[in-house]
Amino acid sequence: MISVFVDHKIATQLLDRYGSPLYVYSEKILRERCRDLREAFCGRIKPSYSVKANTNPSLLKIIHEEGLSADAMSPGEIFVLQNSGFSPEDIFYIGNNVSREEMSYCAERGILVSVDSLSQLEQFGKICPGGKVAVRFNPGTGAGHCDKVVTAGHKTKFGVQPEFCPEVKKILERYSLKLTGINQHIGSLFLEPDPYADAAESLLNMISEHFPGLEFIDFGGGFGVPYRPGEKRLDLTELSLIMFDKIDRFLEQYDNKDIHFKCEPGRYISAECGELLGTVHAVKMNYGKCYIGTDIGFNVMMRHVLYNSYHEIEVLSGKKSENGIKEATIVGNICESGDILASDRVIGPVSEGDIISVKNAGAYGYSMASNYNCRLRPAEVLISEDGTVRLIRKADTLESLMANF
Repeated sequence: MISVFVDHKIATQLLDRYGSPLYVYSEKILRERCRDLREAFCGRIKPSYSVKANTNPSLLKIIHEEGLSADAMSPGEIFVLQNSGFSPEDIFYIGNNVSREEMSYCAERGILVSVDSLSQLEQFGKICPGGKVAVRFNPGTGAGHCDKVVTAGHKTKFGVQPEFCPEVKKILERYSLKLTGINQHIGSLFLEPDPYADAAESLLNMISEHFPGLEFIDFGGGFGVPYRPGEKRLDLTELSLIMFDKIDRFLEQYDNKDIHFKCEPGRYISAECGELLGTVHAVKMNYGKCYIGTDIGFNVMMRHVLYNSYHEIEVLSGKKSENGIKEATIVGNICESGDILASDRVIGPVSEGDIISVKNAGAYGYSMASNYNCRLRPAEVLISEDGTVRLIRKADTLESLMANF
């Protein structure tokens, strides 16, 4: 079921006050998703929020209040996390192809670094000899809703091949590094447990053979949410039971019985708590095809352009339109032919001035927004559990476009 928490009346009030387009978040749904994960994994697998999904500090503070730690992919994300209440111990840095300066930034702040290549491990050893480090491995198989989000397997830049375990050990020894953890990530948006569980089993087998004495294992994220009507939710209870069984069998023969386990969901936590509101500014026929022109360009929502992603879209109208439109392609205001929010979608009658709502927009929405075409990024607001609305990020202004010049 697609989460819906903004109706026409509320949407109109919000756009009148904060402008269009506008990201709207629900505190209630955000907290529910954090609790879903903690309850499903019963403390045996600790969820760590993948902050790249949504970096708004107000949302990060709520996630921190719910007891989750966080994974960061850049010094910028670390800076935002620390300013949102996360301590260095709460943050796991999972970079790829990063500079010496980035590694030093983490080391100076006591933040654990994961490296994902032999050369990066060598670089870390030179920077921080005798230090603690984690290594990201590539299990050889990945999963995801399109090739661009598959983060393991034979056609991705991420991770170290298990065949290179001897080389990893040599570099660790050369620089007296302590390997405290191993992590992996196979891809994004799976709704069945098998790919994740199978990759976890492969990782556990590799660790049993090569790496005793670890403090933690991070199985990665990628937990999907139902974007399309009728899609089945990922069954966290089923996933947890399968994972617990694999962990129990692993612990029967692993030397450190106190090792702890992590996962790193991003989308699962923040996607469903967000809706993106926009305004219809044009309805046109072009050689027999109907186009609905909106102010939601791909500078505001990028996923459909990068990944051909699907989002449910609803027309919010205070009047009954009878223009006969049944199917249309919904587009934005960017000067690119690929600026398409949804193609050939059954949408029903729609007119200029109507509001459209893009569902499940809380993950990889604003965090991927840009000023392309010198378009302004929108504001973000939070609907609190008590129903009050709070501005949590101001919209760009024309003046802010010139701020760094």
